[in-house]
Amino acid sequence: MAEFVINQEVKTETPTVEVTLSPNAPLALGRHTFRLVVVDDAGNSSIPDDVVVIVADTENPTAVLSAPRSVGFGRSFNLDGSRSFDAGGGRVVTYLWTYLGPA
Repeated sequence: MAEFVINQEVKTETPTVEVTLSPNAPLALGRHTFRLVVVDDAGNSSIPDDVVVIVADTENPTAVLSAPRSVGFGRSFNLDGSRSFDAGGGRVVTYLWTYLGPA
């Protein structure tokens, strides 16, 4: 078990760790990024590997939007919401798309 604090490493000698949460200290709904760096017995560190965990609402559906990281100027591209889900057992039936302008 480990209590994670943003940008503070948690060091273990085992290959798995439980992210310890409680009702008083939950992760907020949405995406959370975790990083792993491993160190060998000679002290060499790996390149970091990141994973995004989605904390989902159990009543409302969760939108998961995928898109290319870059596209050629003047080229069309696809947005993909097919990984969206309803953790409460329902099924997603409508997708509402909005362009919010330049980042």
